[in-house]
Amino acid sequence: MKAFINEGASVVIADFNKEAANTLAVALGEKAVAFEIDVTDYARVQDMIQFAVDTFGGLDIAVNNAGIGGPAVPTGEYEVDAWKKVIDVSLNSVFYCLKEELNVMQDKGGAIINMASILGTVGFKTQCAYSTAKHGILGLTKTAGAEYAAKNIRINAICPGFVETPALQHSMDDVATAKLKELHPIGRLAQPEEIAKLAVFLASDDASFINGAHYLIDGGYTTL
Repeated sequence: MKAFINEGASVVIADFNKEAANTLAVALGEKAVAFEIDVTDYARVQDMIQFAVDTFGGLDIAVNNAGIGGPAVPTGEYEVDAWKKVIDVSLNSVFYCLKEELNVMQDKGGAIINMASILGTVGFKTQCAYSTAKHGILGLTKTAGAEYAAKNIRINAICPGFVETPALQHSMDDVATAKLKELHPIGRLAQPEEIAKLAVFLASDDASFINGAHYLIDGGYTTL
């Protein structure tokens, strides 16, 4: 969010955690507002897009970044309810948001960035639902990119490696984190700011001929 504000954008911070969204909006200043949302609720997604339009007068850029990992078990042991939840949050929500964003942007154009993952380009043992969702995001990105290019709407995806976020830090001990870093030839995890800079670029006029593409930002993870 901060990276976009630094470039002059006004932003809607949409999150299921109302308190966290409000705290971040206050910290970012008057160009940021919070919106509480469950992205698996299509009607609420519609409300969110309308809120953005009503608040700032339009929608020029969208970043679809919702996702959850789910349990780490082999495919044959994966519970159906867990599968549905991951697909709902990590794939269906992207479709809901993308659908509404496209409808708003059709007259003036815009840029949409879908957050996929390195696991949208490779498999990963014990993560069948998450990997499937992220592969699906790339399919959505390519298809919609082709459909709406003539309307001056560019749609691209970012495929990060593992990112050093508080959520990841809280879910792993030092030994597990060290092993995760070893999977990246660069020898470390990505920083959120590095992903944000790529998103800002893809939303900018400097990326005006980039559409329907996906960008790996993974420290060499997928080269192995």
